[in-house]
Amino acid sequence: MTTITQTTRYGTAAAMARARLHQRLEKRGSWEDHDGPLPVIEGTLIRLAVDHLPGDRSPEPLWLWSSRAGTCGIEVDRAWQAFLRRFDLEHTFRFFKQVLGWTRPKLRDPAAADRWTWIVLACYAQLYLSRQLAADIRLPWQRPCPPGRLTPARVRRGFRSIRQALPCPASAPKPGKPGPGRPPGSKNHRPATRHDVSKPSSEPNQRRKPQAYRLNNKLSRGTVGR
Repeated sequence: MTTITQTTRYGTAAAMARARLHQRLEKRGSWEDHDGPLPVIEGTLIRLAVDHLPGDRSPEPLWLWSSRAGTCGIEVDRAWQAFLRRFDLEHTFRFFKQVLGWTRPKLRDPAAADRWTWIVLACYAQLYLSRQLAADIRLPWQRPCPPGRLTPARVRRGFRSIRQALPCPASAPKPGKPGPGRPPGSKNHRPATRHDVSKPSSEPNQRRKPQAYRLNNKLSRGTVGR
Protein backbone atom coordinates (compact mmCIF):
# COMPACT_ATOMS: atom_id res chain seq x y z
CA MET A 1 0.00 0.00 0.00
CA THR A 2 1.35 3.43 -0.99
CA THR A 3 -0.14 6.84 -0.19
CA ILE A 4 0.87 10.22 -1.66
CA THR A 5 0.32 13.42 0.34
CA GLN A 6 1.20 17.01 -0.63
CA THR A 7 2.63 18.99 2.29
CA THR A 8 3.72 22.63 2.53
CA ARG A 9 6.85 21.92 4.58
CA TYR A 10 8.22 18.68 3.13
CA GLY A 11 6.82 18.67 -0.40
CA THR A 12 5.46 15.35 -1.64
CA ALA A 13 5.35 12.70 1.09
CA ALA A 14 5.13 9.10 -0.08
CA ALA A 15 4.30 6.50 2.59
CA MET A 16 4.66 2.82 1.73
CA ALA A 17 3.16 0.39 4.24
CA ARG A 18 3.66 -3.35 4.52
CA ALA A 19 1.27 -5.22 6.79
CA ARG A 20 1.80 -8.38 8.85
CA LEU A 21 5.47 -7.69 9.62
CA HIS A 22 6.88 -8.28 13.09
CA GLN A 23 9.56 -6.63 15.15
CA ARG A 24 12.96 -8.25 15.47
CA LEU A 25 13.52 -8.82 19.19
CA GLU A 26 17.26 -9.35 19.41
CA LYS A 27 17.61 -8.66 23.14
CA ARG A 28 15.29 -10.03 25.75
CA GLY A 29 15.21 -6.91 27.96
CA SER A 30 11.75 -6.99 29.54
CA TRP A 31 11.36 -10.54 28.21
CA GLU A 32 14.18 -11.80 30.44
CA ASP A 33 11.92 -14.12 32.44
CA HIS A 34 10.18 -15.45 29.32
CA ASP A 35 10.87 -19.14 28.70
CA GLY A 36 11.35 -20.32 25.17
CA PRO A 37 11.75 -18.32 21.96
CA LEU A 38 10.78 -14.69 21.83
CA PRO A 39 7.21 -13.97 20.66
CA VAL A 40 6.31 -12.64 17.25
CA ILE A 41 4.38 -9.35 17.38
CA GLU A 42 2.70 -8.53 14.08
CA GLY A 43 2.31 -4.93 12.93
CA THR A 44 2.67 -2.57 9.98
CA LEU A 45 5.99 -1.30 8.65
CA ILE A 46 5.85 2.22 7.18
CA ARG A 47 8.51 3.79 4.95
CA LEU A 48 8.14 7.56 4.61
CA ALA A 49 10.02 9.50 1.92
CA VAL A 50 9.75 13.29 1.34
CA ASP A 51 11.10 15.70 -1.27
CA HIS A 52 13.03 18.04 1.03
CA LEU A 53 13.60 18.88 4.69
CA PRO A 54 13.77 22.28 6.44
CA GLY A 55 17.23 23.79 6.40
CA ASP A 56 18.31 22.33 3.03
CA ARG A 57 19.05 18.95 4.56
CA SER A 58 19.21 15.85 2.40
CA PRO A 59 16.06 13.77 2.89
CA GLU A 60 16.45 10.19 4.00
CA PRO A 61 13.61 7.66 4.25
CA LEU A 62 12.04 7.34 7.69
CA TRP A 63 11.06 3.90 8.92
CA LEU A 64 8.15 3.56 11.35
CA TRP A 65 6.42 0.56 12.85
CA SER A 66 2.80 0.44 14.06
CA SER A 67 1.42 -2.26 16.35
CA ARG A 68 -1.77 -2.35 14.29
CA ALA A 69 -1.48 -5.28 11.89
CA GLY A 70 -4.13 -4.33 9.34
CA THR A 71 -4.24 -0.64 8.39
CA CYS A 72 -5.85 1.36 5.61
CA GLY A 73 -4.45 4.40 3.81
CA ILE A 74 -6.04 6.90 6.20
CA GLU A 75 -4.58 5.13 9.24
CA VAL A 76 -1.12 5.01 7.65
CA ASP A 77 -1.19 8.76 6.98
CA ARG A 78 -2.44 9.43 10.50
CA ALA A 79 0.42 7.36 11.95
CA TRP A 80 3.30 9.22 10.27
CA GLN A 81 1.62 12.62 10.68
CA ALA A 82 1.21 11.99 14.42
CA PHE A 83 4.89 11.01 14.62
CA LEU A 84 5.94 14.28 12.98
CA ARG A 85 3.81 16.21 15.48
CA ARG A 86 5.26 14.43 18.52
CA PHE A 87 7.41 17.42 19.52
CA ASP A 88 4.34 19.69 19.55
CA LEU A 89 2.56 17.23 21.83
CA GLU A 90 5.54 17.02 24.18
CA HIS A 91 5.77 20.82 24.43
CA THR A 92 2.02 21.01 25.04
CA PHE A 93 2.24 18.62 27.99
CA ARG A 94 5.23 20.54 29.33
CA PHE A 95 3.20 23.77 29.08
CA PHE A 96 0.38 22.12 31.01
CA LYS A 97 2.71 20.99 33.80
CA GLN A 98 5.16 23.88 34.16
CA VAL A 99 3.01 26.92 33.31
CA LEU A 100 -0.62 25.97 33.95
CA GLY A 101 0.21 23.88 37.02
CA TRP A 102 -1.37 20.61 35.92
CA THR A 103 0.67 18.45 38.32
CA ARG A 104 1.26 21.08 41.02
CA PRO A 105 -1.68 20.39 43.39
CA LYS A 106 -1.48 17.25 45.52
CA LEU A 107 -4.95 15.89 44.89
CA ARG A 108 -6.16 12.86 46.82
CA ASP A 109 -9.32 11.92 44.99
CA PRO A 110 -9.34 10.78 41.33
CA ALA A 111 -12.51 12.79 40.69
CA ALA A 112 -10.76 15.95 41.90
CA ALA A 113 -7.84 15.20 39.57
CA ASP A 114 -10.28 14.86 36.65
CA ARG A 115 -11.95 18.17 37.49
CA TRP A 116 -8.58 19.91 37.74
CA THR A 117 -7.58 18.48 34.36
CA TRP A 118 -10.74 19.90 32.78
CA ILE A 119 -10.01 23.30 34.35
CA VAL A 120 -6.48 23.26 32.87
CA LEU A 121 -7.89 22.34 29.45
CA ALA A 122 -10.39 25.21 29.71
CA CYS A 123 -7.55 27.64 30.49
CA TYR A 124 -5.58 26.34 27.51
CA ALA A 125 -8.62 26.72 25.24
CA GLN A 126 -9.10 30.28 26.47
CA LEU A 127 -5.50 31.14 25.61
CA TYR A 128 -5.90 29.54 22.18
CA LEU A 129 -9.10 31.46 21.40
CA SER A 130 -7.54 34.77 22.51
CA ARG A 131 -4.65 34.63 20.04
CA GLN A 132 -6.41 37.17 17.76
CA LEU A 133 -6.58 39.74 20.57
CA ALA A 134 -3.10 39.38 22.08
CA ALA A 135 -0.03 41.40 21.15
CA ASP A 136 3.20 39.64 20.25
CA ILE A 137 5.25 40.18 23.40
CA ARG A 138 8.27 38.11 22.42
CA LEU A 139 11.65 37.60 23.98
CA PRO A 140 14.74 39.11 22.27
CA TRP A 141 15.84 35.80 20.76
CA GLN A 142 12.41 34.81 19.43
CA ARG A 143 11.26 35.42 15.89
CA PRO A 144 8.20 37.56 15.14
CA CYS A 145 5.01 35.58 14.83
CA PRO A 146 2.36 36.49 12.23
CA PRO A 147 -0.97 37.81 13.54
CA GLY A 148 -3.37 35.11 14.61
CA ARG A 149 -0.62 32.47 14.90
CA LEU A 150 0.60 33.19 18.43
CA THR A 151 1.29 30.23 20.65
CA PRO A 152 -0.56 29.92 23.98
CA ALA A 153 2.69 30.76 25.80
CA ARG A 154 2.96 34.10 23.96
CA VAL A 155 -0.73 34.83 24.42
CA ARG A 156 -0.29 34.34 28.16
CA ARG A 157 2.25 37.18 28.31
CA GLY A 158 -0.27 39.69 27.02
CA PHE A 159 -3.37 38.12 28.56
CA ARG A 160 -3.30 40.64 31.41
CA SER A 161 -4.22 43.44 29.00
CA ILE A 162 -6.86 41.30 27.30
CA ARG A 163 -8.56 40.37 30.57
CA GLN A 164 -9.02 44.02 31.55
CA ALA A 165 -10.91 44.76 28.32
CA LEU A 166 -13.13 41.66 28.43
CA PRO A 167 -16.60 41.81 30.06
CA CYS A 168 -17.02 39.89 33.29
CA PRO A 169 -20.41 38.09 33.47
CA ALA A 170 -19.80 36.95 37.06
CA SER A 171 -20.36 39.12 40.11
CA ALA A 172 -17.53 40.50 42.20
CA PRO A 173 -16.04 38.01 44.66
CA LYS A 174 -17.13 38.39 48.25
CA PRO A 175 -14.47 38.83 50.94
CA GLY A 176 -13.93 35.89 53.22
CA LYS A 177 -11.41 34.15 55.42
CA PRO A 178 -10.33 30.53 55.62
CA GLY A 179 -11.77 28.20 58.23
CA PRO A 180 -10.01 27.36 61.48
CA GLY A 181 -8.96 23.92 60.31
CA ARG A 182 -7.63 21.21 62.60
CA PRO A 183 -6.14 22.48 65.89
CA PRO A 184 -2.31 22.42 66.01
CA GLY A 185 -0.91 19.23 67.51
CA SER A 186 -4.05 17.14 67.01
CA LYS A 187 -3.98 13.96 64.96
CA ASN A 188 -5.94 13.37 61.81
CA HIS A 189 -8.47 10.65 62.65
CA ARG A 190 -9.81 10.54 59.10
CA PRO A 191 -6.87 9.61 56.86
CA ALA A 192 -7.19 10.05 53.13
CA THR A 193 -8.27 7.11 51.01
CA ARG A 194 -5.35 5.35 49.35
CA HIS A 195 -5.91 4.18 45.79
CA ASP A 196 -4.06 1.18 44.42
CA VAL A 197 -1.93 2.02 41.38
CA SER A 198 -1.57 -1.67 40.46
CA LYS A 199 2.20 -1.74 40.31
CA PRO A 200 3.64 -5.22 39.80
CA SER A 201 5.64 -6.59 42.69
CA SER A 202 9.36 -6.93 42.08
CA GLU A 203 9.96 -9.62 44.70
CA PRO A 204 9.26 -12.69 42.50
CA ASN A 205 11.42 -11.29 39.70
CA GLN A 206 14.43 -10.24 41.77
CA ARG A 207 17.68 -11.17 40.13
CA ARG A 208 19.99 -13.51 41.97
CA LYS A 209 23.27 -11.82 42.69
CA PRO A 210 26.43 -13.48 41.38
CA GLN A 211 28.18 -16.05 43.58
CA ALA A 212 31.31 -13.87 43.82
CA TYR A 213 29.26 -10.93 45.06
CA ARG A 214 27.58 -13.02 47.77
CA LEU A 215 30.93 -14.47 48.87
CA ASN A 216 32.54 -11.02 49.13
CA ASN A 217 29.56 -9.79 51.10
CA LYS A 218 29.95 -12.64 53.58
CA LEU A 219 33.68 -11.99 53.91
CA SER A 220 33.10 -8.32 54.66
CA ARG A 221 30.58 -9.19 57.38
CA GLY A 222 32.62 -12.10 58.76
CA THR A 223 29.80 -14.61 58.42
CA VAL A 224 31.70 -17.24 56.42
CA GLY A 225 31.61 -20.61 58.13
CA ARG A 226 28.78 -19.82 60.52
